[in-house]
Amino acid sequence: MSAFRIIVLVAVLQLADGRMLQQRAVNGTDDLAMSQNLETPFPYYFPEHSDTANLFPMEICNGITLEEATIDQLQDYMSNGKLTASQLVMCYLQRQYQTDGYVDAVLQVNPDFMAIAATLDAERATGSVRGPLHGIPFLVKDNIASKDKMETTAGSWALLGSIVPRDAHVVSMLREAGAILMGKATLSEWADMRSNNYSEGYSARGGQARSAYNLTVNPGGSSSGSAIAVSVNQIMFALGTETDGSVINPAERNAVVGIKPTVGLTSRAGVIPESTHQDTVGTFARTVRDAVYVLDAIHGPDPRDNYTASQIGRTPVDGYVQFVTDKSALIGAVFGLPWQSFWALNDPAQNEQLVALIRLIESAGATVINGTELPNYQTIVSPNGWNWDYGTTRGYANESEYTVVKVDFYNNIAAYLSDLENTNIKSLADLVQYNIDNLGSEGGAPGIHPAFGSGQDGFLASLSTGGIMNDTYWQALEFCQRSTREDGIDAALNYFNNGTKLDALLVPPDVGQTYQIAAQAGYPMITVPAGVNEVSHMPFGLALMHTAFSEATLIKYASAIEDLQFSSGTMQQRTLPSWSGYLDRNIPLINA
Repeated sequence: MSAFRIIVLVAVLQLADGRMLQQRAVNGTDDLAMSQNLETPFPYYFPEHSDTANLFPMEICNGITLEEATIDQLQDYMSNGKLTASQLVMCYLQRQYQTDGYVDAVLQVNPDFMAIAATLDAERATGSVRGPLHGIPFLVKDNIASKDKMETTAGSWALLGSIVPRDAHVVSMLREAGAILMGKATLSEWADMRSNNYSEGYSARGGQARSAYNLTVNPGGSSSGSAIAVSVNQIMFALGTETDGSVINPAERNAVVGIKPTVGLTSRAGVIPESTHQDTVGTFARTVRDAVYVLDAIHGPDPRDNYTASQIGRTPVDGYVQFVTDKSALIGAVFGLPWQSFWALNDPAQNEQLVALIRLIESAGATVINGTELPNYQTIVSPNGWNWDYGTTRGYANESEYTVVKVDFYNNIAAYLSDLENTNIKSLADLVQYNIDNLGSEGGAPGIHPAFGSGQDGFLASLSTGGIMNDTYWQALEFCQRSTREDGIDAALNYFNNGTKLDALLVPPDVGQTYQIAAQAGYPMITVPAGVNEVSHMPFGLALMHTAFSEATLIKYASAIEDLQFSSGTMQQRTLPSWSGYLDRNIPLINA
């Protein structure tokens, strides 16, 4: 946790503690020095080493249990006068102070969050409630702009002090919905674009984000802090961004729900970009319903992002929460398992747990068909792990996702930087030079910084393209989209060849090629927690995949599966963090 964050957290917490100390002095119950001593450090202020099963219990918040609480529960508490938004944000702040020195999920705290909470409490007192997110605190990944006192830097020192022109569209919509922007979450610097060999979850400004399930292991990224903060109950929900896996991967590796929407469902305006063809803003929460409340607040057309016009006429009038359901929706559902395409690449022990969950889904009335393959999987799915330059690996740069992303980033980042004030960074070349000039902190060359093993080879690869959209670029874009859409996911969904689609493809998102194919297609995915690896102690998920703008279908069945998990008591569901290796501070993290 940075010195700045500690100062902010301590200062705000001491507002409350200071009043208590002052009262003690007035009452004569204690002298000033003694009143500042902490006589009961355990269990809420220091982890007790001798009690590893209960290292970071969460304090009761104004008489209520905040740990694992849902948005509906918090709204009930606030409606009944048992809790205020001002009390709620202070409880979350205390939780951040308790745990963030270990997991490094919160990059910056909004200094205005208490004033915002008080304003929303005043609104509620007059009988005005904006909706389900009224008074609910959230974080956003530090590549999502906020026009307030906080920075937006993608985790890099290069953009420190830069001034954004306006809130990101999604932030503005959440403010209008009454949610409280409490801070910025850590991330993999530049959302993994700068380096191809790096420590996931690390940024120069934010340090190393760590999963509370195993602090020594890759926490998933690039929206690492967003997923971790939700998982540890530091916050109710968070926003992340995805170009290729950056929502689904950290969600499943931190046992939370992640919704990666269709490209064009959520605006990217005000988001530090990678690729206009693949970028999307997604949601993290501990339940499907809570994640959907957030999706309902942030989706919609935005004139600053022309991709969002594609959703017009393709989204439900009354939003997506109406599709949240229970396990009865599984009766008659038909799902496909693209086994050779993805499942065969997964860890066998993990597959055993996931297949047990599949059997449970079948017992609830669903039909699951094995072998619903992507017809061209042998061409487009890397057999050796996630590889966004797999086309080039096969000898065809004109069939590579990376060919497209490199060019897009060069152009998209220039457009973003041109809107900033109070910064000398105006191009990718400026960023490359900054990292060279600041080798010790930004690791701009290979072998200098342990978190950036390959230096900034991703930036250099993008810089070398000059942003030129040549024939190779257009061929690669056409190939990636066609091969993953009509020749890939859509073909697998059309298993029956009679116009009837499967209700969803069920895939293991710990296999990175799953979300990679969806990313190239621009198609949505949802992951729900599904178990924990017995060796690494890291969680994994079960993901649902479908075609463009099929979020309603995915939400229906993800919520049905979640309800089945909760009601059955299966081990294949979300569990609380185990805090394995909580005192370890290795960099780079282990890929396990």
